[in-house]
Amino acid sequence: MFAVLVAASVVLPVAGAATPADVPAPAPTALGPLRDASPAALAGRYAASRADIRAAQRMAAGHGDHRRAAALRAMADPARHFLSFDGRDGGRGAEVFGDLSSAVRIAVLVPGSDTSLDHYGRLRSGARALRRELGDGSAVIAWLGYRTPSTVSPDVLTTETADDAVPALRSFVTEVRAARPAARMSLLCHSYGSVVCGRAASEVDVADIVLYGSPGAGADSVSALRTRATVWAGRGGADWIADVPHTRLWTPLATLGLGADPVSPGFGARVFPSGDGGHSDYLTSGSVALANIARIAAGQAPTGEVRHA
Repeated sequence: MFAVLVAASVVLPVAGAATPADVPAPAPTALGPLRDASPAALAGRYAASRADIRAAQRMAAGHGDHRRAAALRAMADPARHFLSFDGRDGGRGAEVFGDLSSAVRIAVLVPGSDTSLDHYGRLRSGARALRRELGDGSAVIAWLGYRTPSTVSPDVLTTETADDAVPALRSFVTEVRAARPAARMSLLCHSYGSVVCGRAASEVDVADIVLYGSPGAGADSVSALRTRATVWAGRGGADWIADVPHTRLWTPLATLGLGADPVSPGFGARVFPSGDGGHSDYLTSGSVALANIARIAAGQAPTGEVRHA
């Protein structure tokens, strides 16, 4: 019954959501760990990733997927900056908005379900809006570092996909931290991405972990996350994720559910005002949620009343 309730809560609002296309792509250039964030070192890394994107574009075009090829052509624009790119298995990448070499505030966006090269525009739009809100001295990184689950699949009912993503997120944060040790870093985690952040919380050195539109963080309390970061949570007034059952059920085959509601009393997060928006509206320009998420990433108090859940 629990599984039916969760599946219905997740599937019905987004029925018809697409899964990433299985389009072939070449193996990317083997890049070493990011240790140097100087302008020259970053320029070389961006150029290598751009070459990988163009190679994936050619393969997609040869495969007959002109939509994917067009998306990759846009990604290969010299004005765009990818720390890494891999076109295989739905796509992986880390795109930088702002000047990472001089940033004193770095926000890493961790997306939720149904985010892939075919649906990358939503993540990019949010990253651009957040960078504008944060202003000079900041960098926003859109981290598509794992194969996100389909919202209409059983994968969104468990932490398994998130657990698989933890090593990649841990490594990425560690590299950026080593390259920019004095910068203030935050993880901004949307929807199923908050499960990834919750499972990685004890292994990443960041100032803040912000969970928004969250179905759970794979734990029942902030203390269970075992993190020194300040944990924030927010939910828009029209977000359907509020109707998802927030609990966990152990079965012989799997543990279903994603833990307690991060905005609920007793979880222990600092709940910030998020306005009246829906599940995809948190990083919309001019929104209450965007303004407060940016303030948190900048080390400032959100506007409005903060509730300690």
